[in-house]
Amino acid sequence: MRQLTRTLPLWLLYAFLYLPILVVVLMSFNASKNPFVWSGFSLKWYPELLNDADIMGGLRTTLIVATGATIISVVLGTLLAFALERVLPSRALDAAATAPAVMPDIVLAIGLLAFYTLVGISLSAVSVMLAHAVFGIAFVAAVVRVRLAGMDRSLEEASRDLGASAMRTFAKVTLPGLRPAIIAGALLAFTLSLDEFTVAFFTASPADPTLPVVIYSRVRFGVTPQINALATLLLLVSFIAVILAQRTSRLSETLSGERAKGTA
Repeated sequence: MRQLTRTLPLWLLYAFLYLPILVVVLMSFNASKNPFVWSGFSLKWYPELLNDADIMGGLRTTLIVATGATIISVVLGTLLAFALERVLPSRALDAAATAPAVMPDIVLAIGLLAFYTLVGISLSAVSVMLAHAVFGIAFVAAVVRVRLAGMDRSLEEASRDLGASAMRTFAKVTLPGLRPAIIAGALLAFTLSLDEFTVAFFTASPADPTLPVVIYSRVRFGVTPQINALATLLLLVSFIAVILAQRTSRLSETLSGERAKGTA
């Protein structure tokens, strides 16, 4: 009984977090058009997503934006982490680098929209991509910097002593050691961009809305089975991405450990 009392809050927390997700997944297989009344098992809502031009267009825009924002975030975020940790450590620069990650979305969205208007950048998928990269860089830099701070610098020093240039040492020694953090940062940036709504709502063109904006326009008139099916597919994609990233990170750490033992 005492054990049940100890674990009951944990199970209640899990139920609070995951029961709504389970309901969405379950209702995506509901044969009825009413998403709140179960009338039998059916897969018909999933093929209907392929025939929905608005959802497919929003999905295409979202994937383009998320992919581009992730690439920009990984490249610039990794370089920013290296600069803050090794080149120019400063508390003021640290605060400036992490500000987009902790800033309220509505403030960031309004600021970006004002900036685009000021410099004459038209709203499009590119404007959303750049906006998502702003906070993506901050998250990637934070993740990579933690890994960079814990790395053994003796391998880099040995590379330099053997005649390798700074760029070659970074490419052949430092970068492979940062691979698990870079993968984790890329996954985080992609996931955040995939479901980001507020910034996309302010910086996207009405002709090219992202998927969260399309979903918002639909759910204002009620949740439909197609939306439940779409949410289930997005959940599946995110789950697969997390599993692949974890396996890749573990493999990278194993290879790095074996490489370190081989050079010892």
